[in-house]
Amino acid sequence: MRRPLALSLFLVCVAPLAALANAATPPLPEGLEETTDQQKTEEPALPPGLMGNPPPSLPPGLGGTPKGDEDKKEKASDTSGGLGIDLTGFAEMRIGFRMQSDANEKAASIGEARLQLSFEKAFSLGTATVTADFVYDPILDRHGINLEEGAGWLDLREAHLLMRPTDFADLKVGRQVLTWGTGDLLFINDMFPKDWNAFFIGRDEEYLKAPSDALKLALFSDFANLDVIYTPRFDADRYIDGRRLSYYNPLFGGIVGRNAVVVPDRPNDWFGDDELSLRLYRNLGTTEAALYFYDGYNKSPSGMNAATFQPTFPRLRTYGASFRRPMWSGIANVEFGFYDSLDDTAGSNPFVPNSEFRFLAGYERELAPELTGAVQYYLEYMRDYDAYSAALPQGFPARDKARHVLTARLTKLAMNQTLTWSLFAYYSPSDNDAYIRPKVSYKLTDAWLVEAGGNLFFGADDHSFFGQFRKNTNIFAGVRYSF
Repeated sequence: MRRPLALSLFLVCVAPLAALANAATPPLPEGLEETTDQQKTEEPALPPGLMGNPPPSLPPGLGGTPKGDEDKKEKASDTSGGLGIDLTGFAEMRIGFRMQSDANEKAASIGEARLQLSFEKAFSLGTATVTADFVYDPILDRHGINLEEGAGWLDLREAHLLMRPTDFADLKVGRQVLTWGTGDLLFINDMFPKDWNAFFIGRDEEYLKAPSDALKLALFSDFANLDVIYTPRFDADRYIDGRRLSYYNPLFGGIVGRNAVVVPDRPNDWFGDDELSLRLYRNLGTTEAALYFYDGYNKSPSGMNAATFQPTFPRLRTYGASFRRPMWSGIANVEFGFYDSLDDTAGSNPFVPNSEFRFLAGYERELAPELTGAVQYYLEYMRDYDAYSAALPQGFPARDKARHVLTARLTKLAMNQTLTWSLFAYYSPSDNDAYIRPKVSYKLTDAWLVEAGGNLFFGADDHSFFGQFRKNTNIFAGVRYSF
């Protein structure tokens, strides 16, 4: 049973911090700032891995912090007629098309109308927040509600209560969007669910992050801060399953889509198939340092039952660390992680992801007035490659022992910052494939925004991570009215 381990870790981490929070602490070194109330209730601003597991899995890591959530929150206004309820939201239309034909998918990649309403109400007990999206989506054409998959006419993004039981702890209970780590659209220690379909068809970047049904306890002290996140039932990625995007399936030996929809064996028991995430973090001078732990499952169906060939979510435990600090007029970050594959500790089961070491290094700075650039290097290194390759069935494409990914981001603001040009590019020299994500947006007024962009995939092989999505290359456009 994993729960005794989880509870032991919780007690080991929480007890010292609780004691520190109530005890007199020595003066802090110069430059180490005390955590403010505002910092205690907000996630640090995170930029954003890409896992090369055989499809239909997606990387627990492609990743980072979607930008734009703050703008939505800042526009809160009391429209409740004196009831003290803050209402924000937007109405949006998006449309997009594939650049080439795909016999297994529709020609339109996206075509939806969306209305988001976000309510916030303060009580003596705490603050309640509900954010719901009402969607008409003729492309997927599934109007029955499935809150886990984000399918249907209602997608519940948030429904939580934030409380402060003591002056050194915050407690958030309910549906919430969670994120941490230092990568920019690359994830190592962020093991919270992602929506890869939304990311690849042209929705706003905020929709890359899928919600979790969880309890988050944040503990603060002058020594360090601790986040404890418990998810009573496994929250998977909204992974590529063939309904919207085609992918490579080794059982078919090629690219499939709606003709081979993924139906995995998903862990689904409350309090039995649960997850535990921990983050211990503090400032060391100007350096933000953090340690991470996760106990749960692979977030996408990256495994397979050898008898039935049904996709599975193998058990996974991860350990990691990250550092971020100012450097050379910019910001540098480094992140590490070890993915311990609990269902295949020897690495000899080709139907379960091998244990891996992961590494990320990035740097961002202003290149010119209103022009920002950023680069990253990302590595996945398989631990037991010889055992994996010896057991691989004939006809299945083999992964590389080391997978390398390079990324670059350019962002240019113009016309008094009403016009934004952006380009994000991934290139893997080991897989010989790439993914380019250009976008331009223009603020007509404070309320109206129009944008256009694309998702461009390249690759020499059908089985490489980006290469499998070549037929999904698309362009899109959208218009949004915010209130």
